[in-house]
Amino acid sequence: MNIRFDKLGVVIAAISAYAAFAAPFATFRANRIVPGQARSILEALPATTGTLLLVMIVAAALIALFKTPLALRLAASVVALAALALLIGVAGTFLTPEGNTFARVSPASGFWILIFAFTLLLADVLTRLNLSPLARVGVLVVAAFAIGLLLISGSWDNLSILKEYFNRADSFWAEGSKHVTLALGSLLAAVVVGLPLGILCHRVESLRAGVLNVLNIIQTIPSIALFGLLIAPLGWVATHVPGAAALGIRGIGTAPAFVALFLYSLLPVVANTVVGLAGVPRTANDAARGMGMTDRQRLFGVEFPLAFPVILTGIRIVLVQNIGLATIAALIGGGGFGVFVFQGVGQTAMDLVLLGAVPTVALAFAAAIILDAVIEMTATRRRVETA
Repeated sequence: MNIRFDKLGVVIAAISAYAAFAAPFATFRANRIVPGQARSILEALPATTGTLLLVMIVAAALIALFKTPLALRLAASVVALAALALLIGVAGTFLTPEGNTFARVSPASGFWILIFAFTLLLADVLTRLNLSPLARVGVLVVAAFAIGLLLISGSWDNLSILKEYFNRADSFWAEGSKHVTLALGSLLAAVVVGLPLGILCHRVESLRAGVLNVLNIIQTIPSIALFGLLIAPLGWVATHVPGAAALGIRGIGTAPAFVALFLYSLLPVVANTVVGLAGVPRTANDAARGMGMTDRQRLFGVEFPLAFPVILTGIRIVLVQNIGLATIAALIGGGGFGVFVFQGVGQTAMDLVLLGAVPTVALAFAAAIILDAVIEMTATRRRVETA
């Protein structure tokens, strides 16, 4: 009998074994800031439920370990992730003393490692299935819907991160709105400025090196340093330019955060515009010129449509980058999910840190999947049109 192991499955099985039997599954704290007490799967869950979860983890790990059919691997990863998501909520209820509003139960390292392992298995299966762009977006929607149902059902209400959310529900959505506005607003401004600048750099070769070098230098400045460098000039503008303060321009707050994110966004947009336009086949330009098209007509009718997938790739980079960098804006009063991250660090409350970090990661992940799908569909359509 020829038993074949899956290379990635060996890693997943090893990680799962460590997380299930050696790492803590949940952490119990008497209140939000005291040191926690680690609990294994069998300690964090009722005896029968804990044993059942261990059996499911072992079964899923064995399916990952061997070269099994993709359908079986898909089912194993989905069932394992669903069980973990449901049972961490059960652990929160099981470990919290009845009527105790101060106790905190948090997912521990074992839970997160198991989530990582089976998410890795799921991602590997989806990659091998070679799903269409719309199918990948559909998987994202289904996952978001499932998580939404869990949140609405109240099964996670006894977890510490949800208790932190309930204490700050209004400010959470207000800061979330600021975070999205900063990320999307700076991206929009960078597209409005960067596309014409990229076209100009493509057309005027002598300008290209200087502009890209300047944008490269800006990109190398650490984010916190750039935020700090903008405080003084924007403070001067707020003081000396009539009406600037009324528009919200000041040394700290949203304005320096917006400007910094805008500056960071320029390089990917400009560079990808230049690369995309440079990659347009000469034959396409020659044919358009032979048809009597003007430079403007060739730019918008031939060059820009063919370069659009590459330009869109730059926009994807900017959006994911800005969603992450907007977290730092909280350091200068810019708001966003970083408010919870830095409050949590200051209070040594890791669940408050997660309240800011988890939605940031989720937004960046969702944005990457959606824009990847759009890029692939756009590129496919362009290839069909030019075939």
